[in-house]
This record gives sequence, C-alpha cells and structure tokens, in this order.
Amino acid sequence: MNEKREAFLAGTRLDDVHVYIADSAVSNLDTLEAHGERVDGGVVLVLDGERARSVFQRAAGIDPMRLAGQAMGTEGEVDADCTDGSCPVGEGPEHEPQFIFAFAQAQNEEVGGLYAEGDVIHAYAACSCGEYYSQKWVAQQR
Repeated sequence: MNEKREAFLAGTRLDDVHVYIADSAVSNLDTLEAHGERVDGGVVLVLDGERARSVFQRAAGIDPMRLAGQAMGTEGEVDADCTDGSCPVGEGPEHEPQFIFAFAQAQNEEVGGLYAEGDVIHAYAACSCGEYYSQKWVAQQR
C-alpha cells in the first residue's frame, strides 16, 4: 500500500479523497493506473478533493455528491481499505463494487457519536447491480 493511501486510511489526509475504480467498470485503466495504485480488482487514486471529484465523475459517469446523497440512505459494508464491499441487496459477481468514493472527516467532539471518537471515514459504493450504499467508521478502528 502506498504512503498516501495508508495515510488517508489512517485519517491523516483530511483534504484528500480515496477513489476506487474496478477493472470491470471501465474499458482502460492504464491512464488512471499511472496516477494511482493497482490493487486486486482495480485501481485506487488518492487525490485532493476537487481533482478526485472530477476524476470520479469522468470515470464513473456519476456525480460523487449524487452518489453520496443516494448511498446515505442504504447502509452496506465497505472494506476498511475502501477497495471492496458487501452489497446489501445480494452476493455474487452481480454484486461487486464498481466504484468507491471515500473521504475522511476530522474528529469533532461537539458533534458526538463516532465523530467524538476520532477521524471518521465516509465511504460510498456503487454496486454492479445498480445499488448505492455507504458505511462510515472511525479511522484506525477497523
């Protein structure tokens, strides 16, 4: 795992966004791979927020804020490394994350709940079946 990605998952890159794009989601990942990290099943990019949103929208064809808004209503499971997940609709090859968009939010004791415990990772997934789902957790606690 590269240093930028490791730092993001630890909650220490609060200005960056983690983007996962599955091999099966786009026809050619070579260009993205040159700017990111090859992982099992796809490519991960850790980019500043604005650039990440632009790259995500171009690759996925989904506005990341629309994805987040729709995914918040459906809780699923996103792996702690933000490269896989479990669709709440079903299992199998027709239920694989095609895109995962994740960001970290700084600890905020005034808000309470998870936010009082530490920096929180918010992850939003677009499944191959068309379902959008999300999960959030305290960084470094999974």
